[in-house]
Amino acid sequence: MGHTRNQLTVKAINSLPQGTHGDGGGLYIRITGKANGQWIYRFRYNGRQRQMGLGGLHKVTLAKARQLRDKYQAMVVDGLDPIRQRKKESDLRLVGLETLATVADIAFVARQAELRDDGKAGRWFSPLTLHVLPALGKRPIIEISQTDIQHTLKPIWHAKADTARKAINRLQIVFKHAVAMGLDVDIQAVEKAKALLGKQRHQPTNIPSMPWSEVPAFYASLDQQTPVQLALRLLMLNPGPRSKPVRFLRLEHIEDDVWTVPADLMKGQKGKTSDWRTPLTDESLSIIEAAKPFERNGYLFPNRSGNGVISDASMSRLMERRGLNFRPHGFRSSFRTWAAETAQLRDIAELCLAHKIYGKVEAAYVRTDYLNERAALAQLWSEHITSECVEKLVIERPSSETRPRKKYEYLTEEEKLSSSIRRTRVKRKF
Repeated sequence: MGHTRNQLTVKAINSLPQGTHGDGGGLYIRITGKANGQWIYRFRYNGRQRQMGLGGLHKVTLAKARQLRDKYQAMVVDGLDPIRQRKKESDLRLVGLETLATVADIAFVARQAELRDDGKAGRWFSPLTLHVLPALGKRPIIEISQTDIQHTLKPIWHAKADTARKAINRLQIVFKHAVAMGLDVDIQAVEKAKALLGKQRHQPTNIPSMPWSEVPAFYASLDQQTPVQLALRLLMLNPGPRSKPVRFLRLEHIEDDVWTVPADLMKGQKGKTSDWRTPLTDESLSIIEAAKPFERNGYLFPNRSGNGVISDASMSRLMERRGLNFRPHGFRSSFRTWAAETAQLRDIAELCLAHKIYGKVEAAYVRTDYLNERAALAQLWSEHITSECVEKLVIERPSSETRPRKKYEYLTEEEKLSSSIRRTRVKRKF
């Protein structure tokens, strides 16, 4: 690299032979033909010799080339990599790709195929919309640092811990997507921000659930034939499908005494969730029969306008109006605690809640959903819920003279599981 600067002239350049000629200060012109050439700036950075193109001779004048040389030479003096700095400048000039808000939109669209209803409910994007984008959305994403993220999320980091956790997780996805787009972002900025924010003080609490011994009395109090009360009763009897499958229940989901919940109504990642079969007891079938007169547009539990289904909050509000602190989702816990304290089989109880009980390898070989066993447990739970005496925990095997053979046929003698509880295995007719 020559030390004498500005050695070339415009007139001299026009008569230079093919080859590389220096102007000084690291600026060179590589002549490739008559009136054709390429400006080059050579520099040493971190002990390595590097070079970068500054443009062609027909577009970049000698004066402009010297300006660029001086600009990038100043960066080297300041310890910056001119090639990287120029790439940042180029990224900022990319229309529609420079701001955090725009990159977040692009990342969201790329993930829509994995989200329920293509993410239309807004749950994936809302933490960013409410708590990140108002402060950082218009900023170039390559300029956003860990301190920017820290200052933005600090007000909710402890006060709204779950929301803050979702917001920072979504932000990490957006930054990774920016890297995939070729933007020169700091991929570690989000993790650094988490370190600056520290451990959250918030202690998560479980959804309030009604003690299982109190469930029968509450169930008996639901004595009105309304869509909300009927839906809540069906949810209590069948805790596995959760609220959404109950609210969106259609008659075509039911065949005989089996309710098949479509995969898109089950909780789980889109494309990785299967249809779920739920055995229905006589009590559940009677509720479905009572709901048929309310059917609108195929749904058994329509809202008042008839244009949709009852809301997710309608059952919760019913319980709130009665002064209860419990929530409909908590009946899953009521059922599971009852199953544990009455010594029901753990795996069957977990499957009744549609929980996964096997790893990937074991699940590849165990190809049953234990419908028969779950039907027996659902019957015991139904008998508990509908019983007037909540202390009645011994389920005696009915005699053939007193029980109907409409849906179940007992095959074996009851197996005693504890000193106070008996279970019965059943075989279903299809």
